[in-house]
Amino acid sequence: MHHDEMIGKVRTLAALPDSGAAERATRAVVCTLSERLPSGLARHVAAQLPPDLAAAMRRAAEEAGGDPGHAGERFGLAAFAGRIADRAGTDEDTALREAAAVLEVLDAALAPELTERMAGALPSDIRELLPVERAAGEGGE
Repeated sequence: MHHDEMIGKVRTLAALPDSGAAERATRAVVCTLSERLPSGLARHVAAQLPPDLAAAMRRAAEEAGGDPGHAGERFGLAAFAGRIADRAGTDEDTALREAAAVLEVLDAALAPELTERMAGALPSDIRELLPVERAAGEGGE
């Protein structure tokens, strides 16, 4: 999926006022997601994103734990929402709504087996933000 298409879908799903807000939300979510996922998985996700979003995700993964074997930081939904809100310059309720929209777009943009691996690496409270068929999946911490 191309960058503009992803941002447009996030804007529509999250009912954001403009593309700039959708871009901020998308970057905030992919960066926070990259901190939570094991570094190898975050790199695989980044490889399937448009170049600028991939670069942001890779940077966040490197800052979170650089080495390829890094297991990802352990944090739940409250910290996930707080980090997204800080990055996007919004409140936590809005951050959760935006995160659900971004995760839905990622679900459509990524290879199905990769979204399954991503869902399995997330704790159940964050996994609830995924589209229903992914949220119901097994795994997580």
